[in-house]
Amino acid sequence: MIVLFFFNESVSNIFQKFSLYTVIAVILLIFVGGIVRATGSGMGCPDWPKCFGQWVPPTQISELPTNYQEIYGAKLKGEVEFNVVKTWIEYLNRLLGALIGLFCIGSCIFAYRKYWTKDRRIFYYTLGALVLVLIEGWLGSKVVSTELHPVLVSLHMLLSLIILALLLFALLRSYKEKFNLGPKKDQSFLVIILIFLYVGQILFGTQIREGVDIAQKILGDNNRDLWINEIKGKVIFHGALSVVLLFLSYRIMKFFRNREKIMSKLSSYQLLTVVLSILTGLTLSFLGFPALAQPFHLVLSTISISFLFTLYYSLNVESI
Repeated sequence: MIVLFFFNESVSNIFQKFSLYTVIAVILLIFVGGIVRATGSGMGCPDWPKCFGQWVPPTQISELPTNYQEIYGAKLKGEVEFNVVKTWIEYLNRLLGALIGLFCIGSCIFAYRKYWTKDRRIFYYTLGALVLVLIEGWLGSKVVSTELHPVLVSLHMLLSLIILALLLFALLRSYKEKFNLGPKKDQSFLVIILIFLYVGQILFGTQIREGVDIAQKILGDNNRDLWINEIKGKVIFHGALSVVLLFLSYRIMKFFRNREKIMSKLSSYQLLTVVLSILTGLTLSFLGFPALAQPFHLVLSTISISFLFTLYYSLNVESI
């Protein structure tokens, strides 16, 4: 994972280990969430927190009651159908979410023990992330019960990004001097504008995905190349905003290019992830939304915004 590249020195305490693992796990969860959407596995488990009424999902239909469609199809308009691949993709997504909760608990414990008397803000960041993870779990149940309501899906994604930011700020603060560039208001303003635009871009992408789901239902799986026509206006706007993000990322990279070595690398990699994200977006548009490209498109944007969180922190160490 690319995050490890910037924290490859010996970790000075167990809090930093837990925080680093949690950040990686959150990025991985977003990637797995992209796989869930790309494969249509969001309702692979029609109930929550169990899956088909079991803590460990079935591996074959014979493990379900003969009337399982009547039992679980009531809230799904009778359309529930067991698919072992989709069921286990969604179940693994839930397991990873639970693992992140455990990592956040560990981070809180070790942040309290290590930093309560030194820097309480680190503890508050990790505590805030833990609270939001618990809310995220509850929201996940609502996403299932409302059959993937688009507003809740977008809110689910937004909370993931906020959790990622809080965890990163806590981790970076434990390396306070390493990432301190001092206050630079002009550059800080540019970075925060880019962060807000990027968050909007990611959330708008979830709405495009919703449009794709609708097009899939109308046109069927055999007409993937026609899906794009149903959401053409949204895709054009999404692409235009990507050009703006690319331009601003290039400006930021130019500013950091001759600065501290680690910041120069961060800004360069952030620009690279924008380029790769655009390329995967073009792949989605022109190759009929291949399922494999969708989670990579999402995770590249997530990694890119993680770099932006780090750059923003480096310019505002004293106030964050």
